[in-house]
Amino acid sequence: MDRHALHQPSSSSSSSIPATANTVWTDASPLLEVACKDLRDGELIHVDNFNLYAAMSALEIMDPKMDSGIVNRYCSVDEAIEDGVAPVPISTDKTTDVQCMIDIMDHLLTCEATWHKGHSLAQTVFSCAYLLRPERTSSHALLHSYCKVIRATCKAVITVVSDARTHEEEDLFTMAYGLPLTPSSKRKPLEDIEPLQTNFDLEEGYCKALLCRLRFRKHFFHVLTCMRRPQGRGLELARKHIASCISELGVILKSAEFLMSNAHGTCEDATEDRTTASGHQAIGFDASLNSRISAPTPPRSIKILSWKKAIEYFEKLLHDLDIMCSYPLDPSLEVLLRFVAQFQKAQPDLVARAHLQLLLVQDGKLYGKCPMFSLIIRAARLPEVFLHHDIQKNEYVVQLGQLVINMLKILCTNAAWQRRKLGKILQDWRVIYVQIELAFRKDFGEGSSISNGDNASARILKHILIWVDEQTYWISHRFLILGFELELYSPSEYCMVYWYLYVVLIRLAEKTHLKMTVSDGSGKYTSTSCMFSFQGQRPELRSKNVCVV
Repeated sequence: MDRHALHQPSSSSSSSIPATANTVWTDASPLLEVACKDLRDGELIHVDNFNLYAAMSALEIMDPKMDSGIVNRYCSVDEAIEDGVAPVPISTDKTTDVQCMIDIMDHLLTCEATWHKGHSLAQTVFSCAYLLRPERTSSHALLHSYCKVIRATCKAVITVVSDARTHEEEDLFTMAYGLPLTPSSKRKPLEDIEPLQTNFDLEEGYCKALLCRLRFRKHFFHVLTCMRRPQGRGLELARKHIASCISELGVILKSAEFLMSNAHGTCEDATEDRTTASGHQAIGFDASLNSRISAPTPPRSIKILSWKKAIEYFEKLLHDLDIMCSYPLDPSLEVLLRFVAQFQKAQPDLVARAHLQLLLVQDGKLYGKCPMFSLIIRAARLPEVFLHHDIQKNEYVVQLGQLVINMLKILCTNAAWQRRKLGKILQDWRVIYVQIELAFRKDFGEGSSISNGDNASARILKHILIWVDEQTYWISHRFLILGFELELYSPSEYCMVYWYLYVVLIRLAEKTHLKMTVSDGSGKYTSTSCMFSFQGQRPELRSKNVCVV
């Protein structure tokens, strides 16, 4: 039953859904009210064939938490527009028009930040009726241009997150629901320059407030496009746009005092939770406009971030992107792993981590230009003369390269997902170690040593075996450390966890020392034994509850 039928007369002319030859709408409110009065708590009206299975799969109506239609003010976007939700022009008074335009910009910024946090695009950014009907804003040049860049920015973010496949926290993030993301390419000729509004005393303040918001949008879109350039070619230019974005955000914050002092109408009650700089509620927004095109799941209660929190989010996002752009794209895996681990300590959000993954892995290569085999050769401390050796076509070496790619992608996910995946790929690294070792024994025998040096393939495989063993312990160490970051261990478990860390770090130090010794030509390594004396420093255990067994 439609929600309008519960509150409108039975006449078909007054209903938003017209009656047809096969349907007749009638008001059932009196019947439901009588039934509710007669029912006691726990009672249910049902037919004989209504069982537990049907109850579990039934749609619960009239409950805002389960019935997406009950919270709808409008059945369609067109109905909302006809009701005056998104007028064009916004106001006949130019001063009010500019004030409302700035409010719309600010609220869209808060909606975008909320969307980045994992909420639905349809219920956040595209809760703006102006974005849903692009053709309506063509007569308002400023509003039309801003809506175009918003749609283009959303499409760029969805593309980067989808390509990186890092949207594991929230599957709704990349769902576009058929929303108009692609902006029109038509360009109108420039019109004569005219003032924004009629009050010249306020012209400078409003111009500054508008320009800083428009400049931020322009530079932020350029940041997204520059960072997608292959092989990191746009990172330097992206840093310049990032600096401009941060500067414009500062100007946007400063404009709040001017906008609040000249705000039109009544302001929002909660100053801290306001979604605009002026404190006035933006027009043209309704979170229920797209509820009918959302996924067939219970409606979500979304709390839009405040304007100040949205500014803080974008400042942090830009700071994280700037750290990525400043990375020198070092081909050393050891340096790269340290950088990623340090970068993750800042708890970057989804968009930043998606850009990091696409920067590291492009077309199956590191930074899009360094093959995985050359990365492994350098990590195993082998001479660069082996970079083009035919052993890179070996089945197990190819699989090892894919494992390195998967590891880099996993390290770009959130901490919880990362720890879970690292625990799974540990087995894959042990399996590839055994496979390479068995292939080495089959082809070169068990007694071959590195010092013989006659067979280049044998030397490469032996170095790779040591490196794979070392990398397995590094993954184990990362797995244990993430448990502390996620606060998974209770105080009673510290003794056991630190003992595991002690063993893993000792073994990791042994493998690293062995790799360096072998690469210097001062040691021998056989596939069957590793008799090795290690005089190492005991790792520092920083905790009050430390007990080493």
